[in-house]
Amino acid sequence: MSDLKDKRVYKIALTGLMAALSYVAFTFLQIKVPLPGGDATSFHLGNTICVLGALLTGSFYGGLGGAIGMTIGDLMDPIYVIYAPKTFLLKFAIGAIAGVTAHRIGHINRQTDSKKIFQWTVLSAVCGLGFNVIFDPIFGYYYKLYIIGKPAAELVLKWNFVTTGTNAVLSAIAVTVIYMAVRPVLRKSGMLPEI
Repeated sequence: MSDLKDKRVYKIALTGLMAALSYVAFTFLQIKVPLPGGDATSFHLGNTICVLGALLTGSFYGGLGGAIGMTIGDLMDPIYVIYAPKTFLLKFAIGAIAGVTAHRIGHINRQTDSKKIFQWTVLSAVCGLGFNVIFDPIFGYYYKLYIIGKPAAELVLKWNFVTTGTNAVLSAIAVTVIYMAVRPVLRKSGMLPEI
């Protein structure tokens, strides 16, 4: 992949793949927790793909892939459709933060020491998903407060902290295992994009 146009096309293709995978992980690999008032929260692995996309393609494309896939997941579910704008912003931020941590600070693609690659993978996941643990419930609270009223917002806030925290821990573990397994294969085949 020496040509700049080929690199861009490859990143766009990976972004589409990450969008599809995040949609599948969110939509079909979730445990929905119904809440009073017709609302719900869920345990899912969609955030795993947001971080994985950022590790493979960088902050912009990684964030975009996860944001598109999970937003489509929201739009296809009558319970979550109202949250689609919030989902797009927050999932994009997960990927952007993880990508900046991995590539701008840790220069993960230039690393050859597997221990440092592991450390930067974990740190990137923790930064992106840590942002989500804090801001998803808080942003969601204010989002609900102005859309459907305060009582529902307070109820969902407590549950969102539980599900978002659990999702973050599971996603951090999953993305580390997946990336550490996939990275050497992509690097050896010349398919690990330069960022």
